[in-house]
Amino acid sequence: MSSSDQENRQRNREIAENEAKREVVSNVRVSTWAIAVTVIAGVIVFGIAWAWFNR
Repeated sequence: MSSSDQENRQRNREIAENEAKREVVSNVRVSTWAIAVTVIAGVIVFGIAWAWFNR
């Protein structure tokens, strides 16, 4: 195997690692937004229910 092939494989591994890290960060960001939206919706529903039962 030539040196060029090994360099290409190493470069491809580094690219794959960077892409995996980027995907993890993106997934965490999306999950954080999903949790935040769910909590806000829950607070709104709780407030409406609370107001309904205490009228």
